[in-house]
Amino acid sequence: MPSLILSAQRIAATVAAGHHGRRQAGPGEDFWQFRPAQPGEPVTRIDWRQSARSSRAYVRETEAEAAQTVCLWCDPSASMRWRSAPALPLKSESAILLTLALGALLLRQGERVRLLTPGEPVDIPPGGRAALDRLAVALMRTMAHDPENTSLPHPQQVPRHARAVLVGDGLCGLPAMGALLRGLTARPARALLLLVNDPAEADLPYAGHVRFSGLEGEDTLTLSGVEQVRGAYRDAYARHQAALADLCRTNGHLLIRHATDQRPEEALLALHAALSGRGERP
Repeated sequence: MPSLILSAQRIAATVAAGHHGRRQAGPGEDFWQFRPAQPGEPVTRIDWRQSARSSRAYVRETEAEAAQTVCLWCDPSASMRWRSAPALPLKSESAILLTLALGALLLRQGERVRLLTPGEPVDIPPGGRAALDRLAVALMRTMAHDPENTSLPHPQQVPRHARAVLVGDGLCGLPAMGALLRGLTARPARALLLLVNDPAEADLPYAGHVRFSGLEGEDTLTLSGVEQVRGAYRDAYARHQAALADLCRTNGHLLIRHATDQRPEEALLALHAALSGRGERP
């Protein structure tokens, strides 16, 4: 585990250095939200134009002012424990590294981090290396969970107005993912779906007689000419990816893709930009 933590810290430091000195206006400065005024709140904080539209007084605050938590979820399902070649990391290894690196980046910025688990969520307050160690232990314990008893996180685990980063391969059922994303929108909470996939999953680069074994209880499939179904497979995979993108877009969330043959710094840079408000918005 120490080597994993060091790798995560190195990646986080690289991304942090890349952003140093070129901060841009993001949601913290340019975007705001309205919330009901609390008893004793200074009258100078009330937005009278917004309040005039209803019977309640509202305060306008920027996202930088709003107390927020970033929730992290790393997919522990069996489909993540796969790679197409020995030179590539398992999807789960890439997902763990990226989740921990993002956690390191958030903690060093003073953010509150919550790890979503199959049981109770684990809150990680800022606290230097000790906080990162605690996150790593909780994350590894979660990923060691019985994959047959795993599921997507429940929206109720995410605090209202928090942000959620969901790291997985996206190979779950679309109805379940749709229910999760709609539930997060209703909280309300903003989500970012990071899809971690092996390059072979999009391409099916096999030929001849191949026997495929499922990782999640699926039946074994033997094909005598894989290349003959490659086109249909690619189309089906593309439709699934497009459906995931549409679910994110229609529910106001973001989607980022990462292949396990790519540098993790690229994905973390995109994550950091999206969470900072510099990424593409739906």
